Amino acid sequence: MLQLRKFKAAAVQTAPVFLDTDATVEKAVRLIAEAAANGAQLVAFPEVFVSAYPYWSWLGDPLQGSRWFERLARAAIEIPGPEISKIAEAAALHRINVVIGVNERSRSSIGTLFNTVVTISDEGRILGRHRKLVPTWAEKLTWAPGDAACLRVHATSVGPLGVLACGENTNTLARFALIAQGELVHVANYIALPAAPLDYDMAEAIKVRAAAHSFEGKLFTVVSCSTVSEEIIGALETDYPNARERLTRRHSAFSGFLGPDGRVIGEPLIDEEGIAYADIDLGNCIQPRQMHDIAGQYNRFDIFELRVKRKPLQAARFEDAASEQAENDNELLEPGNE
Repeated sequence: MLQLRKFKAAAVQTAPVFLDTDATVEKAVRLIAEAAANGAQLVAFPEVFVSAYPYWSWLGDPLQGSRWFERLARAAIEIPGPEISKIAEAAALHRINVVIGVNERSRSSIGTLFNTVVTISDEGRILGRHRKLVPTWAEKLTWAPGDAACLRVHATSVGPLGVLACGENTNTLARFALIAQGELVHVANYIALPAAPLDYDMAEAIKVRAAAHSFEGKLFTVVSCSTVSEEIIGALETDYPNARERLTRRHSAFSGFLGPDGRVIGEPLIDEEGIAYADIDLGNCIQPRQMHDIAGQYNRFDIFELRVKRKPLQAARFEDAASEQAENDNELLEPGNE
């Protein structure tokens, strides 16, 4: 008999401790404990929560931003590593699944960073590290493109779970790749983006993207978005006099939940810090799929075909005994290889 989970989910909307990795990890650990204490079995954190988003790339030219990039590179983490281990230990201690965004530094190139989303089970196992496939617009000054090695739906205690970061949630093929793997719970993490064109409503754009994925896939989406703290503005004002004007526009952050019909569940958070909660019943994904199951009966796979190359990208492949260990380390995070 088909068993589909009912559970409470949490979506965090807050700012990191700007460019302070250890303090941000401690903040994440506290929020994991808080969400679990309120009954959540899944908690989602914002994009690159550990421990900064490169707002400087939206405020000035690349030369100005270079020293900030260096600070971000020094604050970035490696995976596996001690910082993510602390978060995984908290997940295991509180028996809660965790999805969190981090700045990941390449082990082989200290100037290469990835916008990475880490999925951790309620047993504290790292299930995957998804590197954002295409950095958006000004983000290309900071992050390298990721690969599809962990464009996967993970089996978790709350159900089949997939993740995408921010603008990736507009990538129809990436979203379909997750739906085709049986995704029922989708985590979309974002940053507040007040430094957008004047006619762009970031909070509404986040909601529209989440609604589209939920409605098309007949699944639940959990949205977690960061905020821009006074600490961030104050730090950037030293180099960018326009920082306050650019980073304080309202309606720039949305965190909450959307159901299989594309509608918002409960009360979302808009701009304000906090944790949003919602009760999710995966059984509600069944009936809508009788009408539109785009990964099954409502498609024509004799006409359409999607191929996804999930081989990890590497700078070089060395054919000697040591390379076998390196390849094993690279594949450590893939399901079945933990």
